[in-house]
Amino acid sequence: MSKNKKIEVKGVAISFFSSESKEYISLTDIARYRDAERTNYIIQNWIRTKSAIEFCGLWEQLNNDNFKGIKFDAFKNESGSNSFSLTPQKWIEETNAVGIISKSGRYGGTFAHRDIAFEFATWISAEFKFYLIKEFQRLKKEENNRLELDWSLQRTLSKINYHIHTDAIKENLIPKEISAKESTIIYASEADVLNMALFGKTAAQWRTENTNTEGNIRDHASLVQLVVLTNLESINAVFIQQGLTQKDRLLKLNKIAIDQICILIKHKITERIK
Repeated sequence: MSKNKKIEVKGVAISFFSSESKEYISLTDIARYRDAERTNYIIQNWIRTKSAIEFCGLWEQLNNDNFKGIKFDAFKNESGSNSFSLTPQKWIEETNAVGIISKSGRYGGTFAHRDIAFEFATWISAEFKFYLIKEFQRLKKEENNRLELDWSLQRTLSKINYHIHTDAIKENLIPKEISAKESTIIYASEADVLNMALFGKTAAQWRTENTNTEGNIRDHASLVQLVVLTNLESINAVFIQQGLTQKDRLLKLNKIAIDQICILIKHKITERIK
């Protein structure tokens, strides 16, 4: 249940709040348009009428599965009698109604779903009801416009953030192209051949650069890099069987690593596997 909001209609401040996607408008505030000193009396005079009971009962039947129809029928039959009296609290308690709510405290009073509140406003004044509906529609239109603006802004920010994110991925994930000098170095293990192809450095070089970091170069690889690394291991095994030199394998693996990571970035696979 959200905090009360206010609109002004014909010089009267009207409170309302939202609950479970339904708006409830203050009958107490609407009654002030008729008599600010006797709002409870005015609401009771209205709710005891046959037309008010029938309208509220129909609303409950359409919107409230727990509505006690038997008690509603009893109230409807009694309405019209001079001795019949009914309060919002009694209506709520005996019929299990949800269309009318009684709130206590500083910002309390009797509230009703807007359908019922508009019906009450008709009983108060047709002119007042007209301006109440117009003001309420204006407010909802403003809220919808703000929501659309917020959604548009979030969408724009999302696009900007995606490009920032993509640029960061490109800078940190896409391997640099192996230089001629690097390709001629004899690497002690096939693991370092793959490290050079994908990360651009050997395990020993990474440890030198990250003396205060636990683990090894592969422990700190991204999911995308690990996917490509698995592919490179399989491809490297095929290259070894084909008798390619370490230099040729390194150059080919490096190109494959660059191509595969670029494809993953292009198709946003990086976001799907996080």
